[in-house]
Amino acid sequence: MCRARLLFHFLALSLLPFARPDEHTHIYEDNDEVVLWMSTVGPYHNRQETYSYYSLPFCMGTKDVINHYHETFSEALQGIELKFSGLEIEFKADIAKMDYCQIKLTEESEKAFIYAVKNQYWYKMYMDDLPIWGVVGEPEENNGVVSYYIWTHKKFDIGYNGKQIVDVNLTSENKVKLVQDAAISFSYEVNWKKSNVKFEDRFDKYLDPNFFQHRIHWFSIFNSFMMVIFLVGLVSMILMRTLRKDYARYSRDEEMDDMERDLGDEYGWKQVHGDVFRPASHAMLFSALIGAGYQVTVVVLSVIIFAILGEPYTERGSMLSIAIFVYAATSPINGYAGGGLYARMGGRIWIKQMILSAFMLPLIVCGTAFFINFIAMYYHASRAIPFGSMETVTCICIFVILPLTLVGTILGRNLAGTPDAPCRVNAVPRPIPEKKWFMEPLVIIMLGGILPFGSIFIEMYFIFTSFWAYKIYYVYGFMLLVFVILMIVTVCVTIVCTYFLLNAEDYRWQWTSFLSAASTAGYVYIYSFYYFFFKTKMYGLFQTAFYFGYMALFSLALGIMCGTVGYVGTNAFVRKIYSTVKID
Repeated sequence: MCRARLLFHFLALSLLPFARPDEHTHIYEDNDEVVLWMSTVGPYHNRQETYSYYSLPFCMGTKDVINHYHETFSEALQGIELKFSGLEIEFKADIAKMDYCQIKLTEESEKAFIYAVKNQYWYKMYMDDLPIWGVVGEPEENNGVVSYYIWTHKKFDIGYNGKQIVDVNLTSENKVKLVQDAAISFSYEVNWKKSNVKFEDRFDKYLDPNFFQHRIHWFSIFNSFMMVIFLVGLVSMILMRTLRKDYARYSRDEEMDDMERDLGDEYGWKQVHGDVFRPASHAMLFSALIGAGYQVTVVVLSVIIFAILGEPYTERGSMLSIAIFVYAATSPINGYAGGGLYARMGGRIWIKQMILSAFMLPLIVCGTAFFINFIAMYYHASRAIPFGSMETVTCICIFVILPLTLVGTILGRNLAGTPDAPCRVNAVPRPIPEKKWFMEPLVIIMLGGILPFGSIFIEMYFIFTSFWAYKIYYVYGFMLLVFVILMIVTVCVTIVCTYFLLNAEDYRWQWTSFLSAASTAGYVYIYSFYYFFFKTKMYGLFQTAFYFGYMALFSLALGIMCGTVGYVGTNAFVRKIYSTVKID
């Protein structure tokens, strides 16, 4: 069943471009049919709380209905539901104002429209893949009495360049008061105008360079870049000078006899050389997190590069499609990194570890999405994921991600699974001495994420605004630069934290390095609360659950990615310093 569904999606994606050559190739001849798709409607302040356009008692045009199937799997996941408007529109053919349908306001339909106007409902349409937005209506107050009106006339001004549509503008006109038992007629008109806009530039009008390329954005990048230079210089200077002194002290210790060494004041990171490469506690979970972190890092970097090379915002759901494809294709990286690390830590239950690596993150994502999906189904929202899409996700996990992770795990265990620690591990763990409170792992973990968060929090505002508000994010060059800055800052901070921990003769550095870097995600999630309450006007159970649920997933993925980068950098540092010290 799963294989049949995967084959169906593949064939659908392959054959759809030939089903309607004009709409998919964006090439029209004179008087060719131009389809207007009605998409969703919902409260303006709750961008993700959307419903089918015809969930409100609108009426359709008289033209025969055209069934639309989801062009991409990601469209179904994002709740993009297109219904034919029934309006007859032909390329370059002007249409004078004309009625296309009429409704009679019953008590139920009147209440539905009034509720929509009260909550500032807007609707979304598509013509030749260009989005069009309109408002359902507006309230009007006279002498303390509030009346509610809806717009009944749609005026389309369509720009064309050669045989292609390059611009669509909607003007809502003819405001009609909502009165029970009233007959309301809906009308439309179409005006075609020649335009000089090039087809490849037709989405430029939806972008907001004044927002994304604001001086504050540039300043934040410069500020983060200076932070990187400062941190790298500081880490290099402190660690090089400190390590040089440590090496000199340890060299003097080697020249002492046993009596002098016993009477001396021995302390520092060298004292834990017999335990520093001891396998981390809960090695299976740790290796699964590291494997997932490698995969998430590669996925994020790949998606950013794809976005820079192309323009994914011009196609509905393309970013999600790219992310799903890259995540599935990079599953061997997860298996290789996690399986190899688990083998080096002496793990033997490798099949269980492989399954945990493959399904840990997808299960968390799917579990959260399905929980939100139940709320969406209760609300009858378009965001409710169809059962078929859920089944497809399950098939991808079982028949794509799991086998590829298995291949990566086998390669990792055989090619990178041999322990190669520069120091021998003692049979009996060394007791950890008492230390000052600020040297405790928990304190180090909580403080470790402050600077990495400080390097990205302004970019977080732009990313949040593009997803939760009505902005299209397109400055992926900024995102790539911030990504690199975050990686460098995370590694530098984690190395410093680990050095202090080891100097306090605490060898539990694996989890500490991972969690101190991952704590960046905790600050991001806290910032999401601030953004929700002070930067948005979201309300209602569905939108609130959607926001905090998916922000939790975003923060989790960010935490796993940062934690892995921090651990990898710290691991290289620890191996380096212990490989250059003579140890008896």
